[in-house]
Amino acid sequence: MPQSLTLTINQQQHTLTNLDVRTTVLDVCRNHLGLTGSKKGCDHGQCGACTMLINGQRVNSCLTLAVMHEGDSIETIEGIGSPEALDPIQQAFLEHDAFQCGYCTPGQICSTKAMIEELRQNWASHVSDDLMQPLSKDTTQFKQQLDKEISERMSGNICRCSAYPNIVRAIKQVLQETGFSAETDKVTTQTAATQATGVSL
Repeated sequence: MPQSLTLTINQQQHTLTNLDVRTTVLDVCRNHLGLTGSKKGCDHGQCGACTMLINGQRVNSCLTLAVMHEGDSIETIEGIGSPEALDPIQQAFLEHDAFQCGYCTPGQICSTKAMIEELRQNWASHVSDDLMQPLSKDTTQFKQQLDKEISERMSGNICRCSAYPNIVRAIKQVLQETGFSAETDKVTTQTAATQATGVSL
């Protein structure tokens, strides 16, 4: 049965009338509001291309019914930055070439934004050694744990172009810029060359 509802997306209210109650948040954004930044990949919640933030937490919008989120705050990639004013996460992805075709990038960036907040709030993950303190205060252990934590926490976002090493470097740069990590790994020309030719794989 069609229903009318008002959704808050990127801090703007949108009233939809005669909306099929089976319509997902992703389809509302793409088909009804023209917000096509979030992508429909698998449409089964397995690839992460559709990731959006709802009340600050990442959600597979292809599995989330719009009628469930009246009154919630929904943020898409369009609300994070623009070509004229990139968010620091977007800037880091650009600087580290953390994408190739770009199809998964909106979901990767939305997921990164939520993941950074999870780290700040000391949320544990599947690979955390200590549930109360996921990342060690010891600098050496911190660096060793950080790559594992980022990889685990971003595992719901698939990149078919396999830009994962650069995605991790981009995230580490953002963490460093916000004072979270001590040092970001830099890609040397030699390292980049061996990766590009497959020698180091």
